[in-house]
Amino acid sequence: MRLTIETEREQDGRWIAEVIGLPGVMKYGQTRTDAIGKAEALALRVLAERIEAGEEPLESIEIRFTVA
Repeated sequence: MRLTIETEREQDGRWIAEVIGLPGVMKYGQTRTDAIGKAEALALRVLAERIEAGEEPLESIEIRFTVA
């Protein structure tokens, strides 16, 4: 599974990072790196919840984040 993270700087100086392919997975941070780290952590929590609910395959998965 390859997930792409897009970042953008807001007018107030904060950064927002959005994980494309996982609706609603976006986080703000004071720095670009901070926003990316928070978005990655949220994406992993969302995927873990999907696995627990039986929505994702149980076989071994590999997750890669790409920052666009």
